[in-house]
Amino acid sequence: MGGTRVTRPPGAQIRHRQPAPGVGALPDDWPALLRRLYAARGVTTAEALDYRLAALPPPAGLAGLEPAAQALAEAVVSNARVLVVGDFDADGATSTAVAVSALRAMGAGSVDYLVPNRFDFGYGLSPALVEVAQEYTPDLILTVDNGISANDGVEAANAAGIEVVVTDHHLPGSALPPARAIVNPQVDSPAFGAPHLAGVGVCFYAMLATRAALRERDWFGDTRPEPALVDQLDRVALGTIADVVPLDHVNRLLVDQGLRRIRGGRANPGTLALLEAAGRDPAVTTATDLGFGAAPRLNAAGRLDDMSIGIETLLAADAAAAQRHAGRLEGLNRERRSLEQQMRDTAVADIEAEAAAAEGDMAPILCLFNPDWHQGVVGIVASRLLARFRRPVIAFAPGDADTLKGSARSVPGLHMRDLLDAVNTRSDGQLVDRFGGHAMAAGLTLARRHFEPFKALLIEQVRLRLGDEPVSEVIWTDGALPADAYTLETAAMLRDAGPWGAEFPEPRFNDVFRVLDQRVVGDYHLKLALSPEIAPSVRIDAIAFNAAPDIAVAPGDRVEAVFRLEVNRFRGVDRPQLVVDHLIEN
Repeated sequence: MGGTRVTRPPGAQIRHRQPAPGVGALPDDWPALLRRLYAARGVTTAEALDYRLAALPPPAGLAGLEPAAQALAEAVVSNARVLVVGDFDADGATSTAVAVSALRAMGAGSVDYLVPNRFDFGYGLSPALVEVAQEYTPDLILTVDNGISANDGVEAANAAGIEVVVTDHHLPGSALPPARAIVNPQVDSPAFGAPHLAGVGVCFYAMLATRAALRERDWFGDTRPEPALVDQLDRVALGTIADVVPLDHVNRLLVDQGLRRIRGGRANPGTLALLEAAGRDPAVTTATDLGFGAAPRLNAAGRLDDMSIGIETLLAADAAAAQRHAGRLEGLNRERRSLEQQMRDTAVADIEAEAAAAEGDMAPILCLFNPDWHQGVVGIVASRLLARFRRPVIAFAPGDADTLKGSARSVPGLHMRDLLDAVNTRSDGQLVDRFGGHAMAAGLTLARRHFEPFKALLIEQVRLRLGDEPVSEVIWTDGALPADAYTLETAAMLRDAGPWGAEFPEPRFNDVFRVLDQRVVGDYHLKLALSPEIAPSVRIDAIAFNAAPDIAVAPGDRVEAVFRLEVNRFRGVDRPQLVVDHLIEN
C-alpha cells in the first residue's frame, strides 16, 4: 500500500481518461459507468472481455515451443534428470513451481530445482551456477523466467554435456544463447497473440505443449492419468500480477482464471497460505490481494534469504506444510518492512539535508549510498523515493568485497538503461562493472571507489536530458463518481469487473468532499468519514494508508480526493469504502 499525498505536488495535473477514438460500443444493457471505464481502457467489445480458456491464443505462433516440448517430453519418457533453474523473484518462484509440479504430474521421475541466491550468484544461469547445477547431475536444464541472456551459462552447460531449454520473457540481446530450444514471445514470434506474458505465463504454455507432446506418444493412460494443468492457474495468476506485466487480454484471462480457482477453493495450498498470512480472504480475492498481499511475502524470501523457502511454500502438498512455510515468509516480510522503513527514513533525511545545504536545490537524479543498507531492499526504497520526490533514483548497498549493488527507478522521458549506457560510454567503461534493465528500472554494479565520479557523471547526463526540474506529475482519474454510485453494489461491480493491474488500471475517481470525522489507526493510517458535495446526504468511510502524521485535516474541512471505491470486509460484514490515493486541500 502506498502513501497518500495531502497536497497537489507542484506542477501536477489531474487528467481524466478518455475513450479510445474510432472504436465501437459495448452492449447498451451494460451499466453506463462500466462502459465508460472499459472504453477509457481501450476495451469496447464484449470479446475483449472473454476470459474463457478457449480464448487463449493458439500456441502455433510461439517460436521454439514445439522443439522445447519435444525435448521435455523425451526427458519425461526416458526418465532423464531435469533441473529447473528459476529466478529469485515472485515470477521466477511461481514459474519454478509450475514447471516442477507439472512435470512431476506428467510422470517425470526426477525433477528438481535450483534458484541462484542473489547475494552469491546474481541473476540467471551463469557459469558459476552451472557448476552448482552439476552437483544435481542433470541431463537437461530448463530455465524459467531467465536464460535469454545466459549465453555464457548455456555454453558452460553444453560443455558439461547438459542440454538446455530456455523459457523466458525478457528482451534478448544481440546474440541468442546456444540452447536446444528457446521459448520467448520476444524472439521470432510476431504472430503470437500474447507478447506480454510473464515468465510464468511462458512456462505455462511450455507445460501445455509438453503435455500435448506426451499425449501424442500415448504416454497417458489408466495407470498414468493425464494431469489437469488448470490446477496451475492460481500460481500463474500470482506470478503474472507480481511481475507487473501489462494486463492485456491474455494476461487478464490468465489472472481471471486463477482468481476464479482461488475464490472457489480450488487453489494450491501455498497460494492460499500466502493470502491468509496477509490477512486476505481467499473467497473474495482480487488481483490487488495477489499484488499487495501474497506477492510481497513471496518476494521477501528472495530479498532477504533464499527463494527456495517461497518455492517450497508454493509446492506444499497440504495446508499444514504450506502454512508452516508461509509463517517463515511472514517473518521475513516483517523484517523487510522494518529494513525498508529504516532505509527510507535515512534516505529522506539525507536528501533533505543535502537540499537544505544547497539552498533548496535538488539534483535532477537522486544517487544514494549507505554502508548499512541491504541490497535486497534497495529497489523498493528507490521506488518509494521516486514517488516522494518525483525524481529518478539510484540507491546503492554494499555488495561483495569492495563493490556496490545499485537499483535504479526512472520517470517517463528518461530511459534508465540508455542513461547507464551513456554514463558507461562517457567513462570509457571505467566506472560501471555491469548493468542491465529497461526504460523504467535497472540494476548495476560498480566499485565503491567509483561511486562519487559515477554520481557526478550521472547527474551531468540527466541534467542534459531533463534539466533541473522534476518531471511534471500527471494524476490520471476516471473523473467524478456518479452521485448515486457510492454504494456497496457499485463497489462490488467494480471489483468484479477486473482483473485490474498494469496498463489496465483499477478505476479511480476524483471529487470534492466534506470531512465529517477523522482518526489515526494502526499508527500510520488515516481513517476518515467523508460526504461528497454532489451527494451531501451520503456518509462514506475512507482510508488513507500511510498518511499519518503527514496529513492534517479536521471535521468541516473541504478537500478534493483522488480515490478508489472498494469493498471493505470487516468481521464478515461488507461495506463500501474509499481508498484515498491523494487528498488535496481545497
